[in-house]
Amino acid sequence: MEKISVFGTGYLGATHAAGMAELGHEVVGVDVDEEKIERLRQGEVPFFEPGLPELLTKHVESGRLRFTTDAAEAADHADVHFIGVGTPQKPGENAADMRFVDSVIETLAPLMARPGVILGKSTVPVGTAQRLAKRVRELAPVGDQAELGWNPEFLREGFAVEDTLRPDRLVLGVDHHNPGTVETVARSVYAPIIEAGTPFLVTDLATSELVKVSANAFLATKISFINAVAEICEVTGADVNQLADAIGFDDRIGRKFLGAGIGFGGGCLPKDIRAFQARAEELGVGRALGFLREIDDVNLRRRVHVVDLAREAVGGDLKDAKVAVLGAAFKPNSDDIRDSPALDVAGKLHLAGAAVQVFDPQAMENAKKVWPTLEYTSSIEDAVRGANVVVVATEWAQFREADPHVLAGLAAHPHVIDARNCLDVETWRAAGWTYQGLGRHATAG
Repeated sequence: MEKISVFGTGYLGATHAAGMAELGHEVVGVDVDEEKIERLRQGEVPFFEPGLPELLTKHVESGRLRFTTDAAEAADHADVHFIGVGTPQKPGENAADMRFVDSVIETLAPLMARPGVILGKSTVPVGTAQRLAKRVRELAPVGDQAELGWNPEFLREGFAVEDTLRPDRLVLGVDHHNPGTVETVARSVYAPIIEAGTPFLVTDLATSELVKVSANAFLATKISFINAVAEICEVTGADVNQLADAIGFDDRIGRKFLGAGIGFGGGCLPKDIRAFQARAEELGVGRALGFLREIDDVNLRRRVHVVDLAREAVGGDLKDAKVAVLGAAFKPNSDDIRDSPALDVAGKLHLAGAAVQVFDPQAMENAKKVWPTLEYTSSIEDAVRGANVVVVATEWAQFREADPHVLAGLAAHPHVIDARNCLDVETWRAAGWTYQGLGRHATAG
């Protein structure tokens, strides 16, 4: 058992803190947001993540997990400190904003009066860990006995608890010139996971920093590739789903992430590929990642395309047309609306003059803060009622499983744009809907 602190109690930090308590460690979560800390102390998760509320409550009640705004309390408690704060995109730039990570180091390191290890989990530009390790040694009273390694996170929203407790791999970056005790400590922290057979990869610091952004850049490339092909499919009458199935049988390619649709969003992929480009430019190798600009462009173009399809569906002018948008979160099983394609499309439709009716099972309160002028309904049925066109923008199970016969009787005109290619085409056609998927020719009921 280790005594652990986790700095940052947002999506990453709160999940990691609860996961470490589940592994048997004594954990204190640290944040500057007093309101958030108080909610966590009460066992309340300030965002939607399946399975996390139960895990949090379990360990707050067991005493293995507590929360504080006092960094000194955390430094006194722990010998292993995780950094789990955000690295958002800088306003007006592509680069990552490192203020929150730097703030943790500037606060924590001077409080390290005994030997300890800091493990960074935040996604940072390559070269950051080396810089921070030097700063820690400068600030810490114990000098070189305050060590730093990098342990990137690979959480998928909606599956974060599973990914914390049963990850597909663990990566640890260490300074091979001065490795100290970082690897030994990390192996102790993750002992139950390693013993269960999870691969544990030890790399240099730079490699560990590049793993997460490289993985996200590859996934983004795969998504935008199939969406670019979808544009060709639409003008030739081909079906992108059948095409993806066919090429997906090639085990060098695989079917995952070849789902054509409205594109990717969220708090990771968009900002990570932009930060990756920005860092490459700083390093003088910007041409190496130049293709990521087109990946980003393809992704953003899909959102505009959905708006264009809705405009065509109502006769060429969205002014005063009623449009139902099913979905606001960037993906199902989440309330995260950061860079959400669904919410972006709803906003663009509204700005084009449409009366937009939105429903999402979890994300509407967050959506209202960004787009308060949209109409938010209490059910799928209320959103569809009177609609001239329906856009399925987030692939929630309850949208896939909705009864198209019932919905057809509520819509003013049964025309659906399946922006996630998640509906059963024949079922919706049989119910009288004109069906339009992305990368697939329109089919009338």
